[in-house]
Amino acid sequence: MAPTTAAANPEFQTLKDDFEFIDDWEERYKYVIELGKNMTALPEDEHDDQYKVHGCVSQVWIKSDFPTDDNGVKRLHFLGDSDAMIVRGLVAVLRILLHDQPVKDVIKLDAVGELASLGLNDHLTPQRSNGLNSMIKRLQEDTRIAAETD
Repeated sequence: MAPTTAAANPEFQTLKDDFEFIDDWEERYKYVIELGKNMTALPEDEHDDQYKVHGCVSQVWIKSDFPTDDNGVKRLHFLGDSDAMIVRGLVAVLRILLHDQPVKDVIKLDAVGELASLGLNDHLTPQRSNGLNSMIKRLQEDTRIAAETD
């Protein structure tokens, strides 16, 4: 049974609006790469097998953390990095969608569907799409494990 859909991070709507404003896909790629350049990345000394995302053509690392806010709500925090600029940009897009969201909302969110609303599926190579799906699966699994420890 598919999980019910939760609302995406409000910042993601801003990203969607930006994508609609940019007509050309080459310009959208440049925008995604710029998001990656401006993202706080996982420190180099944490680029190890523990955080490596398997299923990606490029090297990708994601480290999840689940702090509890002042209201007792456990939230997904994560840092990521990649050796490919476009993939680092895709990590940045995932951060816009998921970072600092309540664990219960991340579990319910159709992240693949939300990212599809950007039109990424039609403009990424199959290898990049598989890598993006691997990143999503990794974050979802980390989040499910964190939810079970409540």
